[in-house]
Amino acid sequence: MNATYKVLVSDADLFTAALAEANIYVVQMLEGKPHVIADYAGPLQKWTPEYIMLAGMAYKRTEYEFRVRLPKK
Repeated sequence: MNATYKVLVSDADLFTAALAEANIYVVQMLEGKPHVIADYAGPLQKWTPEYIMLAGMAYKRTEYEFRVRLPKK
């Protein structure tokens, strides 16, 4: 079973996810290897141009990908 995700890239994406209180998945980007889910962190707490804070943890935006699961149609 495959899930459909939206990758949160822009500040507008993050703002929308914050308003929706969506659970955000943190995916570690490893070069030459499959993507690995690093954390099922939960709702967005704060973001800056460099970092995103989820569940009390700060993740560097350039080292991780942030996703929300889209509902099934």
